Formats: sequence, structure tokens, C-alpha cells
Amino acid sequence: MPDAAPFTMREATSGDAGLLSRVLREAFEEYRGRLDPPSSAHDKTEAVVTRELRDGGAFVVEADGLPQGCVFFHPKEDHVYLDRLAVLPAFRGRGLSLQLMRAVEARTRELGHTRVRLSVRLALTSHHAWYASQGYAFHSHGTHAGYASPTFLVLEKAL
Repeated sequence: MPDAAPFTMREATSGDAGLLSRVLREAFEEYRGRLDPPSSAHDKTEAVVTRELRDGGAFVVEADGLPQGCVFFHPKEDHVYLDRLAVLPAFRGRGLSLQLMRAVEARTRELGHTRVRLSVRLALTSHHAWYASQGYAFHSHGTHAGYASPTFLVLEKAL
């Protein structure tokens, strides 16, 4: 792999909604037709992302001014929900997911919370192992609307 340009992390603004929408769709494209229910990442329009930014926020990782990944976060009453951790395929394997996750964990502490939660599909077992290696443990099962049995895990990390 050629030397990667140094990356920068920044908090997303409302003006980034179109960019974030594109990153999400491209990063989750590999799951199209492979997940049941389908990933809602494919439906993340600029308007949807704008609403999600108002509900919390997001971080963007860039190199040479080009986006490489993003993650959303949503403060809740007793935790922060880490949502849509996404790195574009060409930039995977460089530790960007971990840096994005750490940014959300740092924001969680800044907000006075001590727990981060996230959801991961049952079918994505390699993701379960990766999150476990980052200190996330089983919290509960979740079921998408219209399904009779669980379709995802909720994982939690105490900070």
C-alpha cells in the first residue's frame, strides 16, 4: 500500500450533509442485497443526514481535503449512541475506524456520559469481533420493525 496522506479529523457541519450522504452510500454499497433487512444507509439523503446532524453530530476524517470516512453520534439520556461508522473501501485498513470511534468516545466524556452504545447486524460476525476487541460487549438484542426475531446486537462500552 502506498504511503497514505496524513488524515485530519473534524466535526461535521450542516454544510457537510451532502458529502456525508455520499460517503455513507459508498461505504455501505458492499452490503446492498446482502443484508435482511436492507441497510438504511442506502437511503441517507442530504435531508436525512441534515436531520441526523441536528439530533447529535458527526465526525469526518479527511486526507488532502477528501473525505475518507465518518461516524455519527446521538446523545441519549444515559449514553451516547455511536451510529453509522463508515470508511470508504479504498481507505480501509489504516486505522480510521478506530480514530473515528475514539472521537465519539471523547465526545461522550465531554458530554458527561460514561457509556457508548452501538448496533451491529447479527449477520456481520467479523464486526462483532472487531467491536469486542475495542472493548464493546453485549448489551441486548434488537429487532427491526416487521421482523419476528432479533436482527442486530446492541453493544456497549463503559468509558
